[in-house]
Amino acid sequence: MSNKFDLHESRLGTTKEDGSRQFLFPEEVEGKWKTRRMYFYWFLIFIYLVLPWIKIGGKQSILLDISKREFTFFTNTFYAHNAPMILFLLLGFVFTIGFITSIWGRVWCGWACPQTVFIDTIFRKIEVFVEGNARKRKKLDERSWDTDKIIRRSIKWLLFLLVSLHISHTFLGYFVGTHYLLDISTQNPTKHLGLFIAMNLITAIIFLDFGWFREQFCIIACPYGRLQSVMMDENSLAILYDNKRGEPRREPGQKPEEHGDCVDCFACVRACPTGIDIRRGVQLECIACTNCIDACDDIMTRTGRETGLIRYDTESNIDGKESKILRPRNIIYLLAIIALLTGFIYSLNESTKLMATVLRGPGTPFKVLKKEDKILNHFQITLDQSGEVKEKEIKIEVLPKEIQAKSEIKMQKNPFKINKNHTRVNVFLKFDKELLKNGSRAIEFHIIETQNLEKVIKEVKIVGPIR
Repeated sequence: MSNKFDLHESRLGTTKEDGSRQFLFPEEVEGKWKTRRMYFYWFLIFIYLVLPWIKIGGKQSILLDISKREFTFFTNTFYAHNAPMILFLLLGFVFTIGFITSIWGRVWCGWACPQTVFIDTIFRKIEVFVEGNARKRKKLDERSWDTDKIIRRSIKWLLFLLVSLHISHTFLGYFVGTHYLLDISTQNPTKHLGLFIAMNLITAIIFLDFGWFREQFCIIACPYGRLQSVMMDENSLAILYDNKRGEPRREPGQKPEEHGDCVDCFACVRACPTGIDIRRGVQLECIACTNCIDACDDIMTRTGRETGLIRYDTESNIDGKESKILRPRNIIYLLAIIALLTGFIYSLNESTKLMATVLRGPGTPFKVLKKEDKILNHFQITLDQSGEVKEKEIKIEVLPKEIQAKSEIKMQKNPFKINKNHTRVNVFLKFDKELLKNGSRAIEFHIIETQNLEKVIKEVKIVGPIR
């Protein structure tokens, strides 16, 4: 090969000739795209670190308390019975990613993926600070272990560990509450062993992934890279090399007029965090980080050529065709997003209402009261309320009126008060035998919120012996 970076098209830049892993040392680049990404990355990190500490209306802005089955999003609290709404959120996320990818390509990977964000802004900066630039890091890696290498590697991994601990603690703060987590962090770990184990596992995953596994996750484990080929087409925005302008590439001894704008310097390859050659077109390993754009623009400026040999563009534009933003694929994604958003808003509106579930109580379905010549049925009514949970007064009635006149509801209090999101009450209905037809009869429980007269009607059957 004329250049060590000029690999066979079937070989990944992350593998050696024997198939073992080739560790990458991407060169640091400067340019307009990196500057934009860094501003956006730090904005995302700021949101991630600060958001769980913000309280709105006395509640943590985002708190996913799995143990209590309470999920708070900016003062709105949802409970376990609101779980079906998660389906709308998950499907909405999938179709939104599909819509974004079909138009803007892998913008998620290059601009918002937590792995890319934290590695580029923190972990790689630590490497540069401790071990030097890409060439120095590569020489250090190839060098035998000596005192200097041991010290540098120890400092680097210690800093990686401290950052990983901070990231994992913030992550846990979204699930257990930041102030509570801060309090228990000063206590004996055995008092909260489950959380301590979870914290260590999350820290270990972040520590190994961001510090060591890195691009291997993008290439091997991340499913999104494999799905992009389904979501993208020739009209999707991607980081592309302009073949018409760049080819043929410069060869030693050629005059400027004898070759295209590509001087075959491999600056784009040396800057790539996944080790690909962008000049081979859209590839699964490309995370759209824009490093190759800045690296190539720098070379073009130095050689007096126009920038943009590698740029954000569509394959249609590169081929001289007109790109279409809205296409059947995009429209399908968009319609699905609108439908899911509509369903979510409807479910959200319904979730604020009082909900009730009526089930037959445990034990025998009925009991015959011989002394009174009546039948007793036992029911369990579960009441759920979402949003801002307030004390409510509930009254339970039974209809139709024929049943009401010849029956009696037995419970501790009726009406009664609830002030929790999930309340279960036992209701016993005592009624005359003559109300039954062939051993059963349909009735309605009317569960009424006395202040706003909000009503929930549930139909059940009362049962007894067949005559």
